Amino acid sequence: MGIKTIRITDFPIHSQFVECWSPRAFTLDAIDEHALLTILEAARWAPSSYNSQPWRFVYARRETDQWVSFLSFLNEFNRSWAVRAAAIVVILSKQTFRLPGRVEEFSLPTHSFDAGVAWAFLALQASLLGWGAHALAGINRDLIRSDLSIPDDFSIEVCVALGQSGDAALLPHFLQAKEVPSNRRPLVDMAGEGRFVDGT
Repeated sequence: MGIKTIRITDFPIHSQFVECWSPRAFTLDAIDEHALLTILEAARWAPSSYNSQPWRFVYARRETDQWVSFLSFLNEFNRSWAVRAAAIVVILSKQTFRLPGRVEEFSLPTHSFDAGVAWAFLALQASLLGWGAHALAGINRDLIRSDLSIPDDFSIEVCVALGQSGDAALLPHFLQAKEVPSNRRPLVDMAGEGRFVDGT
């Protein structure tokens, strides 16, 4: 089991929000397709502008024919630990949408925001099922677009590594000390009534 620290919230919230974190140390436990699709099912139910549902998911599980290709989508740093993941999911978002009853496509300014909500639902469902989910920005988007034949009107947002959280000793030495749930800035540094707040 991975190392965990106690997170203290500024206000009382459901425990699922503080128990969900992004591990890098994974055991070699496999994930079956039913469990993976259950996690993606939660993401499917995320809210979106105009109910446009711009998110798309392409995935590969370890020990399948697609695995080596999906690992190649990650930069060298992320491959160094994600090689032990049970699955990698590519999250995409469609940049346009159709209004009900219309045939033409309109620009969807919220496509990335909406896909981010789907990622949050994915991560929370994974956590509730005992899986760790870690979103990765360090990816080769050109290679993903080419290898997966992604149309130009889709943004390649992130890849997500899914796995069972394991002991930090499974990681390269330089990452072991970082294998703890990160904390957050105080709410007063980011939320203000009627005024902009930036406590960075």
